[in-house]
Amino acid sequence: MAMAEFGADITVRGAGIFGLSVAWACAQRGAKVQVVDPYGAGSGSSGGLVGALAPHVPENWNAKKAFQLDSLLMSARFWAEVETAGGVSAGYGRTGRLQPLNDARALELARAREVSAKALWHSNATWQVRPAADFDAWCPPSATGFVVHDTLSGRLHPRRACAALVAALAAKGVTVISEAENRGHVVHAKGYVGMLELNAAFPSDTGRMVGNGVKGQAALLRFDARNAPQLYAEALHLIPHADGTLAIGSTTERSFDRPNEPDAQIDDVIARAIKAVPQLAGVEVLEQWAGVRPRGRTRAPMLGAWPGRAGHFIANGGFKIGFGMAPKVAEIMADLLLEDRDTIPDGFRVEDNL
Repeated sequence: MAMAEFGADITVRGAGIFGLSVAWACAQRGAKVQVVDPYGAGSGSSGGLVGALAPHVPENWNAKKAFQLDSLLMSARFWAEVETAGGVSAGYGRTGRLQPLNDARALELARAREVSAKALWHSNATWQVRPAADFDAWCPPSATGFVVHDTLSGRLHPRRACAALVAALAAKGVTVISEAENRGHVVHAKGYVGMLELNAAFPSDTGRMVGNGVKGQAALLRFDARNAPQLYAEALHLIPHADGTLAIGSTTERSFDRPNEPDAQIDDVIARAIKAVPQLAGVEVLEQWAGVRPRGRTRAPMLGAWPGRAGHFIANGGFKIGFGMAPKVAEIMADLLLEDRDTIPDGFRVEDNL
């Protein structure tokens, strides 16, 4: 009989997207859950602005890409259930994505990926090379006159997604608390702070780290394109949110002095966004944001039992794709915690990062 049928106790430490999603999946199955975070929900990198649920390119298929595909396809149902339970929307939408193709080589690769997407994504989504003119003004400049249009990419507002999960958990009697004693299985989903803890717990003679943090900076603009596809241009994500704002970002900074403070690099981000979409010139900047995203050594999410620490588990390393991976991460972690059923893919295991 599954542990959930006995009302299993689960303590989730960390109220970012992985922690909240795992807590929600366990609560849905009848577990008694407590979520502990001294800084509150979405206080780390999950409290950002961008929210691009974008797939990797459909080629060189591997476990990470297959996992991501499954999770992105789960997202509509996952977020609909969360909103139904708590009454708060995450701003989810499967709005697709456009990417300009600026030279002959990029166009050739995109046409090859169009073929592989049919084989790998089946009828679930498409990756098509299309004339940029098909998309009128909402399309970045393309030197070849063509863009990739995929229908798998989605979007949500990260803060609203965390708030939606908090509301859904509250409907099941679960609140985020600042401190509590461990109860039952313990899930460590602490993001960047958790990566630092793992580095200390598993020191390497060679100096190799279990994981680290990568700073990102983003901005939110007052620009309403809510029904348009997201864009990937000038090495930036431009995400039209359902509330009529537009998020742009982000930087990738492996060294940083002020982890949570935007700096002059955000000006470059905004300038590149205007280059990609000239109608953004002069648009009001509502907010600038900076935070540190947790990245494991393999760059895949780090999931499973904490080696040598009975009853403790890890769900970390969302890096840039945590929101897109969260529905599937939540499902397989609930399988492990409540049913002792291990379906974690190779490359995602904690041991793969040690």
